[in-house]
Amino acid sequence: MAHSFKLQRRVEFSETDMAGIVHFSNFFRYMEAAEHAFFRSIGLSIAPGGADSVGWPRVHADCDFRKPLRFEDTVEIDLLVREKRERSLVYTVIFRKVNADPVHEVARGSLAVACIRKDAATGTMISIPIPADIANRIEAAPPEMF
Repeated sequence: MAHSFKLQRRVEFSETDMAGIVHFSNFFRYMEAAEHAFFRSIGLSIAPGGADSVGWPRVHADCDFRKPLRFEDTVEIDLLVREKRERSLVYTVIFRKVNADPVHEVARGSLAVACIRKDAATGTMISIPIPADIANRIEAAPPEMF
C-alpha cells in the first residue's frame, strides 16, 4: 500500500508573476499534478471514466508560503496521505526547493478530496465509501513523515 509520492519539476517562466516569483495559484496546480501522479503510481487514474467510475472533487485546499520559488528553480512536491477516511482522503503537500544549499521547505499545503459517484439519472454527485480496489492500495503515512 502507498502513502506518499514525490514529484520534481522545474519552474517555468510562465508560472511567475511580475515580481519574478511563482504565482500562488500554481502551488495548487502542483498539488493536483502530484495527486494525479500518485494515483498513476499505484496503477489507478484520478478520472478513469465509465459509468461506474468515481470522482474526487476538492472539498478543501490551502497553502502556506514560506519562501519564494523563481524561474528555473527545481521544486520537489512531496504528497503524503495524512488521513484515509471512509469517504475521503486528506493530503499534506510539502514543497522543497532542491536546487538550494541546503534544500529547504518553501511552502506547505493540504488538499481534502471526497469520493463521489455521479447519479446517472439526476447528474447529482453522491458521496460514497472509497471502493475497496482503491482503498486497498492507499494508507495513511506514518506521523513522523510530517
